[in-house]
Amino acid sequence: MARLLTPAAALLWGLQFAFLTPALALVLSGQFGASDAEVGLALAVYNASGFVAALVLPAHADRRRDYLTPMLWCSALTFVLAAVLAFATSLPLAVVALAVVGGPAGVGVSLLFAHLRAHGAATAEVMNTRALVSFAWVAGPPLAMLLIGWFGLQAVVAAVGVVAVAGGLTTAALRRRGNSRPSAGTASPRTGSAGSASPQTPSSGSASRTTVVLVVVAFVALQATNAAAVAVMALFTAGTLGLDVLWAGIALGVSAGLEVPALVLLGRLSRRFSSLPLIASGCIAGAAYYLAVPFVGGPVLLIAAQVLNAWFFAVVAGVGLTYFQEVIPRPGIASGLFTNTRRVGAIISGGIIAAGSALAPGYGGVFGVCAALTAAALVAVLAAAVAGRRRRAVPDPTGGLPASASRRRGVVRGRLRRAPNGTSECRSRRRPRRSPPERPPATCSAPTRRRGSPRCRTGP
Repeated sequence: MARLLTPAAALLWGLQFAFLTPALALVLSGQFGASDAEVGLALAVYNASGFVAALVLPAHADRRRDYLTPMLWCSALTFVLAAVLAFATSLPLAVVALAVVGGPAGVGVSLLFAHLRAHGAATAEVMNTRALVSFAWVAGPPLAMLLIGWFGLQAVVAAVGVVAVAGGLTTAALRRRGNSRPSAGTASPRTGSAGSASPQTPSSGSASRTTVVLVVVAFVALQATNAAAVAVMALFTAGTLGLDVLWAGIALGVSAGLEVPALVLLGRLSRRFSSLPLIASGCIAGAAYYLAVPFVGGPVLLIAAQVLNAWFFAVVAGVGLTYFQEVIPRPGIASGLFTNTRRVGAIISGGIIAAGSALAPGYGGVFGVCAALTAAALVAVLAAAVAGRRRRAVPDPTGGLPASASRRRGVVRGRLRRAPNGTSECRSRRRPRRSPPERPPATCSAPTRRRGSPRCRTGP
């Protein structure tokens, strides 16, 4: 029973926002009478709040080394948001609730992955958990639309509240097991657990700023290409291929459905391969997909190409998350940064669509720009890996001792010198020991009466 808590929590946390996100615009317009501009402003405020919360809350959880308690608060905030959307009568109150409550409430999924990593979960376990979240996003939006069609807008808001309560109870059960804080014997997220060794080679200590920047920029680009391709699929299908727009929905549905088994397969492959080969395979599949779509002539080839698209996004969503947790030593910040790459990528996707549409008619240029960005992102990830290996290859002049210990041993500073055999050795300069000053010979007088010892004085 205890083994089912983490999968149940992943499924419930995924369903919370798989219900809310596709229905939020309908709730704002149908229940509060918001115009298109007001809906756009409300969603912008909501996403901005989520962006900030995805950095602040995980950083706080990293400092306390407790990820389940903030998850409980996120469940409570989701329930409060559902209550406000159900009973509020004014649009400004709903927008304030989305900004103050909705943004922080959406951080729960990131905290769940941070909790897994902090307790030394294997990469395969993280990938399987991510597969359950993806399954929730496959099943959630159609169920939300069915609830709205059968029972109205209030039904989906009530469903969000019920799922939030269930997710909070599951998180409380996880916390009751005593897993809220990693113990001293728990495997570090940098080294992995003893029983789940994987071929990952995480860097010792924190990665350099250059490595982190390259990885973040690369995955922002990958997320942007996916968002742009999804956004123009309906226009490409109807305008360029001359097919019914229904085929665009079928293609995206097939891709989303194939993502779940792809994540499970990636979890098994992670036991044999490190993150870099898997990321390279995903980028190659994504570039091949983007290059093939403009030459598709019918629905059959369009559906068949979704196999490449599913593998690409599964690598980005699954392996990308674990790779961030390898590169960045703090699990909360790593998960929060990865979550924000999707938000930033969605913003940049508009520029990709504009640039691609200007290059070639019929949206073929959009897919060409996506292919080029995917290849550039792969180069950036490989460059980050090379930079990380060079950083690990530089020996420590202090021999791994802390600064205070190295000072006690007299090490002032060291420099690397190329030895004749091609290796690097460290030559350290040490403080010279001061010899005691020489004293002149002592001359003694007759013994004193008090102590019976000769009275001595120095000097000639």
